[in-house]
Amino acid sequence: MKKKVLAFAAAAVLMAPQMVGAEGFAIYEWSAEGLAMGGARMFAENDAANLAYNPASITKVKGEAFKVSATYLSPHGKYDAQEANPFNGNPTRRTISGHNRVHPAWAPGMYYVRQINDKEWFGMGTWSRFGMVSQFERDSMAGTNAFSSKLNGVSLAANYARKLDKKWTASLGAEVNYVGLQLDKNAYGVSPLHVEGESYALGWNAAANYTFDDKNEMGLVYRSKINHSMEADYDMHNSKSLAAVMAMKGLAVDPTKVPNSIYGDAYGFVTLPESIDLGYSHKFNDKTRVEARYTWTRWERYAALDMDFSSFPGPQPSYKGWSNGQRFALGLEHKFSDKYTGMIGYAHDKSSIPYDGGDFMIPTGTRTTYSIGAQYHDKKQTLAVALGWMNVGSLDFAGGGLIANAHTRDSYTKIASISYQRNF
Repeated sequence: MKKKVLAFAAAAVLMAPQMVGAEGFAIYEWSAEGLAMGGARMFAENDAANLAYNPASITKVKGEAFKVSATYLSPHGKYDAQEANPFNGNPTRRTISGHNRVHPAWAPGMYYVRQINDKEWFGMGTWSRFGMVSQFERDSMAGTNAFSSKLNGVSLAANYARKLDKKWTASLGAEVNYVGLQLDKNAYGVSPLHVEGESYALGWNAAANYTFDDKNEMGLVYRSKINHSMEADYDMHNSKSLAAVMAMKGLAVDPTKVPNSIYGDAYGFVTLPESIDLGYSHKFNDKTRVEARYTWTRWERYAALDMDFSSFPGPQPSYKGWSNGQRFALGLEHKFSDKYTGMIGYAHDKSSIPYDGGDFMIPTGTRTTYSIGAQYHDKKQTLAVALGWMNVGSLDFAGGGLIANAHTRDSYTKIASISYQRNF
């Protein structure tokens, strides 16, 4: 077992730099079956990905199981931005429309679960809980706010689970969370700024399941907040033009004393929020069951993204002020035979982004996902595929800088996923 755990950890480290998410900040597509059921998959039988959805349910894995998953996400969308005059206070000059550049991403997952004895289980997994990517043309109106934003996030978690009695199971786990952040903007349309950094931080989780009878089960999962202190590098070019713009705005900046290119270190602090999942499963019979899942995320933790630049006096604040998030998911699973299962899902994830805290980094409104999938399984292996379509609602936000206000529209994400599990 020790050799398998070490090999798993090494593979997870190699996967980490490739982890990326789709439009939005929180990621819930952790396996093909999970996507197919809208994320409402907290009580699956003999599924190693339970480690991600509900670690107390890894007690449903028989013996030893290893699972890999790959999810493809392709975001699309358009926007309208009203241009502000930064010099004389004129509220608008013109409205400019554009669209985000399609920048598909892969979100892999990997899970290993081992039954130690009749009462104890151990699991290890790596998957993306947070991530986003948005791309706009460098010279576009959106580019003055953010023309490229990437948050590559991956979690490596280890959990111990135990059957306490015939009705209760519980789990406790630790998590190492990696975040790679890359931000690019064309400040005031004249000065390209690039910031890139990474951070590792620790978190923990706890979960419990209660079985009412052979048809009904309830579970609760808590995941802690994770505090990231990030060290980054930045470079800014054409700085004299930016200084000239700032001087015209009345700021105490002397363009003659500013170099044309600036390089240095940047420091930032951000808290990824804690969350609570409450799930319920009901079996109509041996073939059909339904799951419901409610997720509460304390997005108010994401109050600001402040960066300290070594060559700039004081922090450069970026107000967020998000509200706490609520997500509802419903999934249905039906066994057509001993080897084939079908799944459908629905999820509704209300936007937490306020008007004054929105930007082109994460231009995401309320997300509604419709999904479908199928699974083949025998005694040794499981293969699943799923398709999803996410309607990303419109969002209105202030923008700042050269942008008086902005409106995103016609936004959606296409999702496809495949998973393979081997039982030993």
